[in-house]
Amino acid sequence: MNDALIRYFPRVDYAPCWQAMRELTDSRTADTPDELWVLEHPPVFTLGQAGKPEHVLNPGDIPVVNSDRGGQVTYHGPGQTVIYLMLDIRRLGLGSRGLVTAIEEGIVEFLANQGVVAVNRDDAPGVYVDGAKIASLGLRIRRGASYHGLAINRNMDLSPWQRINPCGHIGQPMTTLSQQGIELDRQTMERQLVRVLAKRLGLAPRTAPPPDWYNDTSNIHVG
Repeated sequence: MNDALIRYFPRVDYAPCWQAMRELTDSRTADTPDELWVLEHPPVFTLGQAGKPEHVLNPGDIPVVNSDRGGQVTYHGPGQTVIYLMLDIRRLGLGSRGLVTAIEEGIVEFLANQGVVAVNRDDAPGVYVDGAKIASLGLRIRRGASYHGLAINRNMDLSPWQRINPCGHIGQPMTTLSQQGIELDRQTMERQLVRVLAKRLGLAPRTAPPPDWYNDTSNIHVG
């Protein structure tokens, strides 16, 4: 298995995190370890490369950022866990489709471990419970490596999703872990999900501190 550094953050602004992901990807060598960054963002809408501005209905006071990930528009905010996956997919023997499938199936397995039946869909990336979306995916592959990743709704306020067409789907219902009866605290939930994802991706996880670009070290939890 390939070693992977798992870095946990309390909350990170979107822009510096995105820049750091790109810099890590652009500077990779064949020996650069894979990394997973596990975090929350303050409220932000992000529009993917294929994103259509008309899917942003009424952003109000929430900023909208044009991102270089795949997909349409999504929302990040408190109560949602984001996991960014900086992976050498060639080294892992994965194509882009295999990577998406491994992530989706990892989320489905994590939910099954909590007694919740979830599915992925061929027509719309992500993970769904009874038709409601509980996890979103948006990735970018460059130089044989991935960045961006997944977002799973823990116990977040879902009202901002009504200001957009989630992932370009009009009227897409959203749900959270708490609405499905999963009341794990954030640290436990993130540790368990990382463990399942690492297994699916063929990674040996090793917890590491946040990198130098992140200066706020308060309240960081270790998985």
